[in-house]
Amino acid sequence: LELISASLKAIHAQEDKAAALEKAAHVAEKLKEMKLAKAAEKLTTGIAETLTYMDFPEEHWKKIRTNNTIERLNREIRRRSRVVGTFPDGNSALMLVCARLRHVVNSQWGSKLYMNMKHLDSYNAEKVLG
Repeated sequence: LELISASLKAIHAQEDKAAALEKAAHVAEKLKEMKLAKAAEKLTTGIAETLTYMDFPEEHWKKIRTNNTIERLNREIRRRSRVVGTFPDGNSALMLVCARLRHVVNSQWGSKLYMNMKHLDSYNAEKVLG
């Protein structure tokens, strides 16, 4: 199991998408040799979707690949919901979530830049010019 986990992490550690797809094909062959044909099939059919972030500038890969900001917000809402316990109706739960979202947008947390979009300007120019 650790070998498989390390192999899957190695796919996403590649320097570009072509290398990652090549590594994925190699890992799929190893899975087939280990008599894990269904896992190999799942890898080959789904790997392109998990590598979509590699179509963007490398500076953005980590931010696109992870969803830490969303997870942090969900944890905060879950924590506040536990404090309340039981909501009288759906509207009161929705009001709590909306209040938290408004706070995030208006606070320093909401004003932080998650990604530097200047990298996309040069990336888009390269795509257009070929």
